Formats: sequence, C-alpha cells, structure tokens
Amino acid sequence: MDTAQVGSWMEQAQPILVAFGLKVIGAIVVFIIGRWLIHLVTRLVGAAMTRQEIDPTVQRYLVSFINVALNIVLVVAILGYFGVETTSFAALVAGAGVAIGAAWSGLLSNFAAGIFLLVLRPYKVGEYVSAGGVEGTVLEIGLFGTGINTPDNVKTVVGNAKVMGNDIKNYTANPYRRVELAAQLAGSADVHKAIALLKDSVAKVANTMKSPAVDVEILEFNEFGPKLAVRPYCHTDHYWQVYFDTNMAIADTLGGAGFPVATRPVKVYPV
Repeated sequence: MDTAQVGSWMEQAQPILVAFGLKVIGAIVVFIIGRWLIHLVTRLVGAAMTRQEIDPTVQRYLVSFINVALNIVLVVAILGYFGVETTSFAALVAGAGVAIGAAWSGLLSNFAAGIFLLVLRPYKVGEYVSAGGVEGTVLEIGLFGTGINTPDNVKTVVGNAKVMGNDIKNYTANPYRRVELAAQLAGSADVHKAIALLKDSVAKVANTMKSPAVDVEILEFNEFGPKLAVRPYCHTDHYWQVYFDTNMAIADTLGGAGFPVATRPVKVYPV
C-alpha cells in the first residue's frame, strides 16, 4: 500500500470522523446538560414536597422514580441523536414494564396504596384504628403494609391495598369516645330511680368525662323489662378502663339498691 492510497483514504475518512467527533461532543454536551436538568428537577420536586410536609419516605421514592424515568428518557434521546433506532428499545422497555407489572401487580397495588396512606394520613403510628378488617394500635405504616397490634397483643400486617379498599375507623382522631353499655331491669323495677342512681354512680367512675355528661336512657322494652342504655364519655386512652369499671358500677349500684334480678317471665300454658 503506497502513501498516495493512504492519503486518499484519510481524505475520504476525514469528513466522516469530523462529523462523528462532533456528534460525540454534542452527545456529551447533551448528557451533561440533561443530567444537570434532571438534578435540578428532582431537587425542585423534593423541595416542593418538603414544603408540603410530605413524608420523607414518600419523598425518597418519588424522587428516585422521577430520576430513573428522566434518565431513561435522556439515554433514549442520545441514542436517537446518534441515529440508533429507538422504537425497538422503547417497545422492549414497555414490554418489560408490562411483564413486571403483571407479575408484581399485588405488590405494586400495595405500594400505590401505601403512597396514598402516607400522603393522606388517615391514621398515624400509635393511634387505635380498624383498618382492613383488623382492629388495634398502629405500629408502623410501610409502603406495602400497615403493622397493627391487636388487643390480644398479636402483631398483624395488613396490605395497604386492603386498607384502602375498606372502611377505615380511627378511634383516636377525636378527643373522646362514647362507651356503649346496657343495663337490663326487671319489669317491676323503678326506672326513674334506676336512671338517677346510675347517672350518679357512673359519673364517679375514674376518667369519665364531665362534659359530655353520662347518658342513661331507656333503650328498649323486651320480655325481661326495660333495658337502659348507659353511655359514659372518656378519652380514647381510657376506653377499656372506663368500659369495665362502668360495668362494675352498674352491677354494684343496681345490686346495692335492691333492684330485682331481671328474669324471663314464666309462660303459663292452658291445660
């Protein structure tokens, strides 16, 4: 191979190499600017979520998701700049996303529900709730499940999708709760006296609120006699203590006052 042929090839290759070099430089510039813009966007989104007091866990996941998505867009754009066919690549990414979504549909639904729980905050750690068919004290709110400690001291993890798909009762959200109890009287009992005695005795139960005052009213009449609704109010932290102490107060009050025991009336059948 002589020098003339080499020089000819170099002259022919020079425009191609120059064009390729310019494209590489352009791609590097696009990559640097793109990375800077991605960093700026994620930083602004993170700052906006911080101002809105969104949970830090949610912030990290959302910022990470946005960062990954924008980086994929940047890579596809650079490949397109070099003339690489990106349609197949995009289809491959979309197909992989569909396959992963189908395989992880349950987990992803729990993840999405967890985001809503962390943002909307229908309950917080330490509150007593009924969620997803489970009642107890919230131990943790995860992105995939909520940990609840039931009254019998069993830690139960409920999927967030199940929590969001059912009614949520937060017993701690309000400053007080009403305790629902009943007192069965005999048909011959003095109802007015029983109501007065119960209102006085239940009001003395520890941690019972003065306002609202204790409710004692006739709930219904049944075959035994009048049935009274006994409803004291208390802070949610003292619910079970007031519940059991009020039951004891009902028994002591009616028994101490000599009220007759409610018994089923004897049916007399004709001979």
